[in-house]
Amino acid sequence: MSANTAGSGSASCRFAHYFVICGIDNETGLEPDALAGENFDQSPLKRTFKSKVLAHYPENIDWSPFDQDAVNMLCMPKGLSFRTQRDDRAPHFHSFLITREDGSRTYGFVHTFYEEVTSPQICSAMQTLLQMHHAEHTSCASSSASSSSSRGRGGCGCASSSYDAEHDTLYVSKALCLLTSMPFMHACRRFLAQLHCAVTALQPPPLPLESYIYNVLYEVPLPPPGRSLKFHGVYEPIVCQRPGPAELPLADYPLGETFCLLGVENLVQLFTCVLLEMQVLLYSQDYQRLMVVAEGITTLLFPFQWQHVYVPILPASLLHFLDAPVPYLMGLRSKEGTDRSKLELPQEANLCFVDIDNHCIDLPEDFPQFPNKAEFIQELSEVLLHYGLTPEQGLTSPPPSATQPRGLGSQLQQVSLRELEEDGRNGNLPADASDVLELLQGNATLERLQALARRTGVKVAGLEALVAGQQTPGQEGVAGKSGVEEEELRNTKLNVQLREVFAARFATMFADYEAFVIQNSPDLESWLTNREQMHNFDKVTDFACRRESTQMFATFIDNKIMSQWEEKEPLLRVFDGRLQKARLYNVRAPRLRSSVYQRCTFLKESTQATEQRFTKIDHTAIHPHLLDMKIGQGRYQQGFFPTLQADVLTSGPPNHKGERERGKLPKCMQEARSLGKNTRHPKLSDLSPAVIAQTNCKFVEGLLKECRMKTKRMLVDKMGGEAVELGHGEATITGLEENTLIASMCDLLERIWSHGLQIKQGKSALWSHLMHYQAREEKLEQQAGSPVSNGQERRKSEPSLGLPALRVSLVQDMRHIQHMGEIMTDVGRARAWIRLSLEKKLLSQHLRQLLANTALTKKLYKRYAFLRCEEEKEQFLFHLLSLNAVDYFCFTSVFTTIMIPYRVVIIPIKKLSNAMTTSNPWVCVSGELGDSGIMQIPKNVLEMTFDCQNLGKLTTLQLGHDNAGLLAKWLVDCVMVRNEITGHTYRFPCGRWLGKGVDDGSLERVLIGELMVPCSEEEMARGSKTPPPQRSPSQLRRISITSLTGRGNKPTAEQIQEALSEAVNNTVKHFQKPEKERGSLTVLLCGEGGLVGVLEQVFHHGFRTARLFQKTVFIWDFIERAVMYMESADQMGNLQETAEPLQLPSSTLCRYANAINNTSRSLGKDGKFQLLVCLGARDQLLSTWLPLLAECPEATRMYEETALLRDRDAVSSLISALQMLHDFPITLEGSITKGVEL
Repeated sequence: MSANTAGSGSASCRFAHYFVICGIDNETGLEPDALAGENFDQSPLKRTFKSKVLAHYPENIDWSPFDQDAVNMLCMPKGLSFRTQRDDRAPHFHSFLITREDGSRTYGFVHTFYEEVTSPQICSAMQTLLQMHHAEHTSCASSSASSSSSRGRGGCGCASSSYDAEHDTLYVSKALCLLTSMPFMHACRRFLAQLHCAVTALQPPPLPLESYIYNVLYEVPLPPPGRSLKFHGVYEPIVCQRPGPAELPLADYPLGETFCLLGVENLVQLFTCVLLEMQVLLYSQDYQRLMVVAEGITTLLFPFQWQHVYVPILPASLLHFLDAPVPYLMGLRSKEGTDRSKLELPQEANLCFVDIDNHCIDLPEDFPQFPNKAEFIQELSEVLLHYGLTPEQGLTSPPPSATQPRGLGSQLQQVSLRELEEDGRNGNLPADASDVLELLQGNATLERLQALARRTGVKVAGLEALVAGQQTPGQEGVAGKSGVEEEELRNTKLNVQLREVFAARFATMFADYEAFVIQNSPDLESWLTNREQMHNFDKVTDFACRRESTQMFATFIDNKIMSQWEEKEPLLRVFDGRLQKARLYNVRAPRLRSSVYQRCTFLKESTQATEQRFTKIDHTAIHPHLLDMKIGQGRYQQGFFPTLQADVLTSGPPNHKGERERGKLPKCMQEARSLGKNTRHPKLSDLSPAVIAQTNCKFVEGLLKECRMKTKRMLVDKMGGEAVELGHGEATITGLEENTLIASMCDLLERIWSHGLQIKQGKSALWSHLMHYQAREEKLEQQAGSPVSNGQERRKSEPSLGLPALRVSLVQDMRHIQHMGEIMTDVGRARAWIRLSLEKKLLSQHLRQLLANTALTKKLYKRYAFLRCEEEKEQFLFHLLSLNAVDYFCFTSVFTTIMIPYRVVIIPIKKLSNAMTTSNPWVCVSGELGDSGIMQIPKNVLEMTFDCQNLGKLTTLQLGHDNAGLLAKWLVDCVMVRNEITGHTYRFPCGRWLGKGVDDGSLERVLIGELMVPCSEEEMARGSKTPPPQRSPSQLRRISITSLTGRGNKPTAEQIQEALSEAVNNTVKHFQKPEKERGSLTVLLCGEGGLVGVLEQVFHHGFRTARLFQKTVFIWDFIERAVMYMESADQMGNLQETAEPLQLPSSTLCRYANAINNTSRSLGKDGKFQLLVCLGARDQLLSTWLPLLAECPEATRMYEETALLRDRDAVSSLISALQMLHDFPITLEGSITKGVEL
């Protein structure tokens, strides 16, 4: 191939693979197309009939076999359509896509026009059908009560669609199609339009049509990467170009039209749905609009690729594909006069419905927003405005590029012929040699001689003289281009800039993705063997955590890992190259979790290569020329596409290189095949029952595999987070990721319940099934006169808990959801029910119970449905059962505003006969989302229920009384609180007295809660349960110093220092988590092993005397004496002479201690010490108070020399540990700080 002229043999990659003609077969006549779904009650002129492939050239290509059924179905998706001279017969263009089982893609470009019917048999058959339809319509109208009005309407109808074979002309649709391996839409559209123009023109084309078709099939090559190519149509040259290796891949569909059809905001929302692999259905009357939007959206996914079912044009005969329970992107043609409400879809719970013609989009529920959406839309809008397009939705007309001229007039033909003649690089004559041109066109022999001279390289002096003075090759500029080419260049530049904005957004979001790719396999074979058991990506951005669970993202990471052993996948190579270039020029994207929006900084530069390729053509294909054809065949007849001579089109020129490389797949086909290698694409050409059944079996297998992978991911990640609580490694799951995984599981269950539905009822198939089950159970309940037991009561009440049993009931859980006024849709109710069942560890049990009613399942579902495949159903339920091994709070954490009933049971220590008190007790329950407020407990009542807005996970409980009556002392063992919807039960240990003159004199205690593991008959908690959170302090730690020091299990100084370091580290880790995932800080401060408990051990260590004057001494007594000393010393001026650490913080310690003593709360001495530690941690004062207390003379009197407080090195170590808390903003719950203003 030279720099200016290019040829293409059969072995190298050609521009087009096949040329196809579809239309009516005069031999078979009219065959009704029952699969097209048309109404047979309408006029025959408006019905559709079966089309056929009349001819295709060449017959077959080994590495790209011709699929006749699929091509015919997509060339004419509506089948044949008829018109008369009174109807509009304007030609129209559309394109389609075929993805084969091996992943290779073939693009089809179709020009459909109307041709006069010349067969008398077909004209007669159409007239007979019309007469039969008219007779039937008239008889029906006369038998009706409103016969007169019906006849009037019938008359109008027949007049508008009448046909008389003697007086009317009948036309039928015919399609010309080019099949290519790459989406050169504009070039193919122009070539086909010129072919049709040559048929309808008054004068015959310069050469027979076979010459142009042969040329585009065999002599026009694909442009090399980064180069442009010019080839010739019938009347004017056509230019196409191909991006270079470092540029974004080829995308020839006009993105400007996509944005105009939907609007910027709608398109970004649609893009988000596709990015998250939801089910997307495009809806339009125009096939080309379906293709433009589908290709435009998938083009913007770079560097990712759509991995699921992709059918931009779904023929009417394949509507059952909408039942596919997998993510898909399909396009469905809407019928004229029908609206969205009349369209019955098998499933809508996870469906994004795009009504292109009405410029609107229906989004699924639980729809996330694209990061920095407002700034992103603003940047896209600026690009569109720069090219004169309005970014708002609702535009009724596409950009100029979307509308191709309907035909070339005589003036355009003359201009095109003149340009064609002046192109001397292929041996054409200049315009001033019109006499020679006329001679050559009129003499076939001279024409053949001229063509032979060109092909053999023989120079003819006379012809060389004629072409002297022409423009040198490759120097035609933009100014010399036609208006169509200028418009094409403008659209190409717009495409590039819009795609660059999207690519830059991904480059920002995934700037550091390589740092989180886990590559722990020594070779490719071992990695492939363990692929499904490995987690290949560590962290993602907030939005991308939902992306991580998609197949697109997984494939992208897989390609990255495989690139260390194999050649990089093309999209990955381009994306990594862009990241490396950005780092090289220090234009680096922010960190992954940054919210800073970065605009694309090289929009102008991005179009330079494209504009340069259009300005200077790199290659020019061989010009169409005369072929060795039989004389007399294919004679020109205006308005009719001729019968082509098959012998000259079935094979191209001989190529010996192709013989040597026979069987080797061309590189361009390898690239095309790689585009869809992981795509699940249904086979379009075989609609036999066996193939449909096989397809449904694959769907069932895919659903089961997806369920296995999702439950495994949920289980492994959740257990990985729990391992952190046990001290093993770091967590890999966040709260946002957990919510994403659960939302993905909800989508999967909806798709499973939507598969094989008999009749769709509502948008949620799962909720519809549940409603049928509830109606049946309630009917049985009414007949029995008592509540029907819905399964065994798995959770039993225990005497030690003092709580009544919570009955396990599927129907009762449904009623809880139905009473939630916040949820307005069936899809929302189904997802809430799934979350509730998962949180209660009843999802598998409930679904098994639901499916146990086989009669109901058979009534609702077809035989091939997933829910009627017994083996797969059992495996599915088993996978869901594995989720019971971990704890989820997916219902509690999502529905934060609902009202929830809580049950409180107070359990006293009955053996000491202090089960009741004559005082007036009260309780206040607090959680991560709020508190219940103080609630009075009726006297002599140990159990109460109350309704309160969702408190979230319960953390603390305040319990107290007013010390009234004779029996004002109360010894409480614990308090139990249960969420009556989720069944979560919390135990708040106490083991202390409440009353004046007993214990530490407390009338109010703050208790720390622990989640109880539910008991079950299957003992599911045994061996695989979630570790309980930090607990309340044990009874031993909360008793006085006297009791503790009297025991023989006192901790050593080293153990206490280690415990303090651990408590501080746990607090630091708490703040390093994302804010929404931190949980309760109160548990870390006041729970078992928390900061308060460890500091109590510090002050307990080395206490000198157990009793002073036979009175129990608490830590708070030491604090008070130290404060009294500091205040008296300050008044006497002695404090100024003490060590430096005692000067400044003494006033704050005194002020805090006095404020706690003066509070209106009836706290005991241990409660006051706890409050002092919490306030000191909040205000970053603990590290200054500790040396102050250690140097106080009271410490010398009350502690032994071996005590921690008297060891300077130990105190310094403790101070260093406490100073680590200064970097974090500690916020305390209101239950801790209530009544203290500091």
